[in-house]
Amino acid sequence: MSKLLIASAAVLMATQAAANCPAVTGPEAGGKYPHLFEKAEYEKAQGCSLSFNENPAINALNSRIPGNPELPALAQRLPQEPLVIAPYKQIGQYGGVLDGISKATESGTSDLLSVRHVNLVRFNDDLQTIVPNVAKSWQWNDDFTQLTFELRKGHKWSDGADFTAEDIAFWYNNVQMDTNIIKSAPERFMAGDKPFNVEAVDAQTLRISMAEPMPGLLSTFALDFAQPFLPKHLLSQFHPQLNKDADAKAQKLGFENGYALINFYYGQSDWKDVPTTLLKDKAKADALAQAGFTASLPTLEAFIVVEDTLEGRRLVANPYFFQVDTAGNQLPYINEIKEVFIGDEDIQTAKLIAGEVDYKAQAVNLPSAPVLLENKDKGGYQIALRPTIGETTFAFNLTDKDLERREVFNKIDFRRAMSVAVNRDQINEVAYFGLGTPTQYTAFDADTASFVTDKQKKAWINYNPEQAKELLDKAGVRDTNGDGVRELPSGKKFELTIQYATQGAATEVVEIIASNWTQVGVKTTLKEVTSDEYRNSQTANDLSVLFWVMGRPLATLSSNNETLLPPYDNFFGLRTGMLWEQYRKTNGAEGVKPPKTVDEMDKLASRFVQLPSGTDASNKLGREIAQRVVDDLFIIGTVKAVAPIYYSNKLGNFDVPKTSSYDYYRVYPYLPSQWFLTSGN
Repeated sequence: MSKLLIASAAVLMATQAAANCPAVTGPEAGGKYPHLFEKAEYEKAQGCSLSFNENPAINALNSRIPGNPELPALAQRLPQEPLVIAPYKQIGQYGGVLDGISKATESGTSDLLSVRHVNLVRFNDDLQTIVPNVAKSWQWNDDFTQLTFELRKGHKWSDGADFTAEDIAFWYNNVQMDTNIIKSAPERFMAGDKPFNVEAVDAQTLRISMAEPMPGLLSTFALDFAQPFLPKHLLSQFHPQLNKDADAKAQKLGFENGYALINFYYGQSDWKDVPTTLLKDKAKADALAQAGFTASLPTLEAFIVVEDTLEGRRLVANPYFFQVDTAGNQLPYINEIKEVFIGDEDIQTAKLIAGEVDYKAQAVNLPSAPVLLENKDKGGYQIALRPTIGETTFAFNLTDKDLERREVFNKIDFRRAMSVAVNRDQINEVAYFGLGTPTQYTAFDADTASFVTDKQKKAWINYNPEQAKELLDKAGVRDTNGDGVRELPSGKKFELTIQYATQGAATEVVEIIASNWTQVGVKTTLKEVTSDEYRNSQTANDLSVLFWVMGRPLATLSSNNETLLPPYDNFFGLRTGMLWEQYRKTNGAEGVKPPKTVDEMDKLASRFVQLPSGTDASNKLGREIAQRVVDDLFIIGTVKAVAPIYYSNKLGNFDVPKTSSYDYYRVYPYLPSQWFLTSGN
């Protein structure tokens, strides 16, 4: 009898042990990847069965999502295979509003976009290891021409619809490759000039086949702001190629045709902070919700936009988010994000000093660090400095609308002159407190690309006003009347106006450069504009001088050559040679023919993305590319420095990022879904 009791007690204890998983935290939690477990992996390692808990406010939050249906039980909202997160320090608490500020509607928002962002995979916080995210796993073939993803069973969109491999195939085949939606497919999603073959093998299996090796494609999916999936269940209803009634259905909802409705949702951009439907036309968004559709595009992200105005945005936790912590709590912990648009740098700084913001990295420039440090105890926040990937760069519009300026800008002697005219040591001392390093732009971030040479990093960066004057004379820009201002060959005064946004360049940097150029006879004035204004002018080919942060880690350039070829970045970066790009995109039908060096770089860049990163062949070719970049000086570097990051004392599970970077997407590698808000101190 006693043996039976002992056996029964043992069974009961085993059952209890299996029913309760320990709330494991910290980097030593174990598993294949730091902080990450698949559900089955975690349960096996801990000898337990994971049960799930939800945010007590989730139904109230869901009610604020226009058009979202009532919520089913949590078990029906989570995937069968959720991604299990071991929080950095502790199991968080639900609730609270994360306060953030951004520059404007379409810019300066990557701080908060990175908080809610997801992609198929991501870089871990070591910035070395690619780890699962939306995708559960992946596999390459031997020659890097085929990449297969396995997705999570039971994964849901934010409106409760099933997320499957069909949503990825739809994104590529029916959106990226449809010129009615995307005018020209991004080169990073092409194999040379050939489209991928993207196939949904089954609901959880996605296969991408390429005509050429693309070993960096996985890095593209880890780094890119683009999300390679769209809700087919919603958008296919209005796609004329997939539904013969698409146009009629869209017209009943007040749109010209199906494509117009798709563009209303999608915005013709992979960037997720373009204005949502709620800002584009709230009346139409409301009409969609009343007709049984969600007002905004369904998402897999941690937070969903529920309000969008010219003053800011509100977002709430996604009730279908696919991550849980090791105690089984559905993430994110934070209820809401409040994003306020502040274009003025002084007002932004004042709000930071007052402790009215919980997290800010983008457009917090080093010159503001002293005043922020001075007030951090009173404001209840911390300031940390991190090395940057990239540096503030400048460029001259190589296809300027003014033909005489264009001719001057395209002379290498002019670009060399304007580089050696810049006092980078002064910039370092005044703008970066001596913490930076004068560095020439080489396309690659030298800290992640060891093959970049010291000679390349130092090319044409030594301050030499006399040499600058000689080179300007040689370029045909001379001071013929001795008034201190140089003239163009036609005799017209050669004066420049720098329009800049503080998101792309600190005011102190452009002030010094303007003064330096004026001293060598190129009179230069400044005009501060918003990020949106700057980008729109740049895209319209209306700027003569361009300033922005440039320089990519090796992981980016090994998979994406857009910064090596006209216009040398996307809409959100520095763009020059817009008419060169037009010529290349139209096979010479429009635009301006670029110089021979552009075609040569195209060949080099195409070869580079086919080589596995870090190999001898890749390093040799990378060094050749860097040399061509410094020889051309289409983009010119200044100082590679450190950058501040601001975070509230009440922000739990926050870890200071290892670098300041667009490319690793701000805090995206650092699991912001496990942040939580405390009472602070």
